[in-house]
Amino acid sequence: MSASFSQSGSKTENIKKLLELTGARKLSVQVAQTMVNAFKGEGSTAPDEFWDEFLKEMDSDTLINMTVPVYEKYYSDKEIKQLIEFYQSDIGKKVVLVTPQIMQESMQLGQIWGRDIAERLQARLREKGYLKQL
Repeated sequence: MSASFSQSGSKTENIKKLLELTGARKLSVQVAQTMVNAFKGEGSTAPDEFWDEFLKEMDSDTLINMTVPVYEKYYSDKEIKQLIEFYQSDIGKKVVLVTPQIMQESMQLGQIWGRDIAERLQARLREKGYLKQL
């Protein structure tokens, strides 16, 4: 076992360590920034200072603390420790590094796939006379 997490530490402490290793805190900050950017783009006249102050109020610790019970529900302390070891390994670090790009590209492909299915379904429904013409 790695010495960089507590063998005797509480399960909660280990879950927080795991969430840190997986980039959960960084992700929560990125989500908050994305939400702010969306609101800014919707014609808000609020000055930059307003948005800066709002972002300062965003406390990623709150989300981390809310997430801990979910991990406690599904993973034993032993499993949490195994996950920590994995995410401290080279391949675990790579997983954290490339997962956002994989998710983004996969979502784009999923949208294309979904549109294709919808178009094919509409065409087949029309062909069979099951779709009313608008």
